[in-house]
Amino acid sequence: MQHCVGLRIFLKEEELILQRPQGIGSPSVYHAVIVIFLEFFAWGLLTAPTLVVLHETFPKHTFLMNGLIQGVKGLLSFLSAPLIGALSDVWGRKSFLLLTVFFTCAPIPLMKISPWWYFAVISVSGVFAVTFSVVFAYVADITQEHERSMAYGLVSATFAASLVTSPAIGAYLGRVYGDSLVVVLATAIALLDICFILVAVPESLPEKMRPASWGAPISWEQADPFASLKKVGQDSIVLLICITVFLSYLPEAGQYSSFFLYLRQIMGFSSESVAAFIAVLGILSIIAQTIVLSLLMRSIGNKNTILLGLGFQILQLAWYGFGSEPWMMWAAGAVAAMSSITFPAVSALVSRTADADQQGVVQGMITGIRGLCNGLGPALYGFIFYIFHVELNELPMPESPSGGGNSIIPGPPFLFGACSVLLALLVALFIPEHTNLNVRSSNWKKHCGSHGHPHSPQAPGEAKEPLLQDTNV
Repeated sequence: MQHCVGLRIFLKEEELILQRPQGIGSPSVYHAVIVIFLEFFAWGLLTAPTLVVLHETFPKHTFLMNGLIQGVKGLLSFLSAPLIGALSDVWGRKSFLLLTVFFTCAPIPLMKISPWWYFAVISVSGVFAVTFSVVFAYVADITQEHERSMAYGLVSATFAASLVTSPAIGAYLGRVYGDSLVVVLATAIALLDICFILVAVPESLPEKMRPASWGAPISWEQADPFASLKKVGQDSIVLLICITVFLSYLPEAGQYSSFFLYLRQIMGFSSESVAAFIAVLGILSIIAQTIVLSLLMRSIGNKNTILLGLGFQILQLAWYGFGSEPWMMWAAGAVAAMSSITFPAVSALVSRTADADQQGVVQGMITGIRGLCNGLGPALYGFIFYIFHVELNELPMPESPSGGGNSIIPGPPFLFGACSVLLALLVALFIPEHTNLNVRSSNWKKHCGSHGHPHSPQAPGEAKEPLLQDTNV
């Protein structure tokens, strides 16, 4: 009898230990902010060295190889995000924060050890390159619904701030001390991030971290990356919005994967100029997505803001495509910052017009399409550079642009992107300003039920947060 009582006391103590938060303080948005800042600051430092190593590793067909590497990474992220999100619902956020940060940053030290392995591991790391998915879920666990948009804004602003400063710091250190020091510093910051998660980040789901929940089954519907895409055709308005997002984000995803390489190797930008371009573009984008977006939404309305953003994107891509001088790239970059209002305006349109119990599924569709574009866009841009024979014959000096591009159309993929966004603009014209999105509520309820955690039923009016890939942000 005494043995039984002792065993029950021991098991009770073990249960209390498992439930006790591990970390510094209570879970907060600031824990998530620090994790995001350190990860992307480390990668931002490598902006200039990566461009050089990419050209040295693939001197022929550089753009094509860059597109394939980023394309594989994007597709793997799209395929794995729902599964990792579902598993983090069962096993907790902290372990998956550690997993995603570790594997996302694993390629960093390989840049100087073996460039071939560096790019190979970058491609494969797309399986775990979903830190934002877990971070947003972490934030959702510890915030009320009315606090969530401000918390997400803080996380996104931190991400932008890390990329505004780190490329310039990396370019300066590389020029003064060499790229090896930059790689060592980036590796040290990545290790600091991992140690911070291990030591300081508390679990945001303490009540769910019990042995009984560790074996909870994960259904295929929860892990199916195409689950949200299958519902696209169930409502004509949703279909129009999704086509608009696909046609506008496909060139955007391709542009992000290759544009800084294009500036460095074709337009003749120095490493410092590329870093300054990123910083200026980041600052202008933050202003556009806060002050300018708010003014436009109040003055011309939601739909017209989307159309205006698409118009800016067409102008920006056409300018990139025909521009042959560095000042043209700077001017087009200012226009690109204004085009960044499109997706927030689309999300606002969905949140205003969709029913409360359908917010998650519609946002999930849009996020799924953007994730798919993150795989298709880079590969498409790389292929277009290849078929138009835009090659990097030699590493150009900052004073003079060089490369094997077409003299009339220096950047063919950007012109293709402008045509794609023009089609998106024509489709967006048919989106009504005020409507109700009906996506078969019975299917949506079934979808919610299969995705919800058994210990945490979703409130009737609370929208599920969509999983976001890192390369979307």
